[in-house]
Amino acid sequence: MAAELLTIPRAALHGQVTQRLRQMLVEGLIAPGAKLNERALCETLHVSRTPLREAIKTLAAEGLVELLPNRGAIAVQLDETDILDTFEVMAGLEGLSGELAAQRVTEAELTEIQAMHFEMKAAFMRRDLSAYYRLNAAIHRAFNTAARNPVLTATYNQVNARLQALRFRSNQDGEKWARALQEHERMIEALEQRDGAALRTELIAHLEHKRDVVLELLRSANTISSQVAR
Repeated sequence: MAAELLTIPRAALHGQVTQRLRQMLVEGLIAPGAKLNERALCETLHVSRTPLREAIKTLAAEGLVELLPNRGAIAVQLDETDILDTFEVMAGLEGLSGELAAQRVTEAELTEIQAMHFEMKAAFMRRDLSAYYRLNAAIHRAFNTAARNPVLTATYNQVNARLQALRFRSNQDGEKWARALQEHERMIEALEQRDGAALRTELIAHLEHKRDVVLELLRSANTISSQVAR
């Protein structure tokens, strides 16, 4: 008897392709401003063009990809003004999430956040930036979830999508990465103490430091580009 052909449900395949493409964009495997080559991506991801195009549309809605008329899709590249404006909004959203989370977090949620923080520290010790970033992002989302405000969450997700790749790259400097981990230590302490004001302050400062690192990287890259062009 012939073996039955196993297929992945369309919804599951869409989710897998979207997640893998999102990771490539966030981790810089597709550079900001680069055109998404559908043929090459289909080969890399081992999928046909239909699920790939569905994933691209999803990531365009998230803000990671820009769809250009008659030119296809490119990885979003934010200029300095975009970065300043987006981080300004994100800092406010993160701060409010933290303040509300400190008031509303359950013991089960707190335990889960503490466990993720422990795993994140282990990833830092291994210098596993990919795992560290995944856990880092999950902790920030958990703060937002614990705030229990669906309007805040919807806005948070929309704005945060624009910054994922930049937040990932901001930890590639060892000293700044260590500082970010110390900031997370203080965030967890504030959450444990149910100190909403302290958690709000820590989160806003954390985002402002991320913004400064991202701008430093952008200006450095622009300086190098200008020198090469001469």
